[in-house]
Amino acid sequence: MVGVSRRAALAGMAAFVAHTSAAFAEEVIDLEWDDLLPEGGAALPPTLRGLVEHEAAPLASQQPISGGVRTDWNGKIVRLPGFIVPVGYEGTGVTAFILVPYVGACVHVPPPPPNQLVFVTTPTPYEDPGLFEPVNVTGMFGTAATSTQLAEIGYALSADRIEPY
Repeated sequence: MVGVSRRAALAGMAAFVAHTSAAFAEEVIDLEWDDLLPEGGAALPPTLRGLVEHEAAPLASQQPISGGVRTDWNGKIVRLPGFIVPVGYEGTGVTAFILVPYVGACVHVPPPPPNQLVFVTTPTPYEDPGLFEPVNVTGMFGTAATSTQLAEIGYALSADRIEPY
């Protein structure tokens, strides 16, 4: 009986390794933030990215409405550069964060529209060098409406790799 269980476990591990290898063998799609906008959608103009009304309502309430999301890359392995806004930790490492297109989004300036934000989770805590250091995040991508205290988010990414940009 023990031999059968061991064989079954080894077969299961082999199938997992084959599946994982196939996923990593899949081509990585390099995305830019404009790729996340629907056809004809416009990004937040650079002149507005630094505009902050300090006396106004909380930043999250100043978030522009999204013009929709794109489903082209659902289930695909993508790489997207951006900046980390941490929302979950394990020890000193970040395990969940919002990937934003520019420094200070959601923290010092109002968040961009939901279709310009990505909720990232990682099983391996990432030692975040700080809010001002850009990163490349690679992993399984998809549309997923997520709501946090900081912003409404239109996309999700399960990170296999996080590295300095």
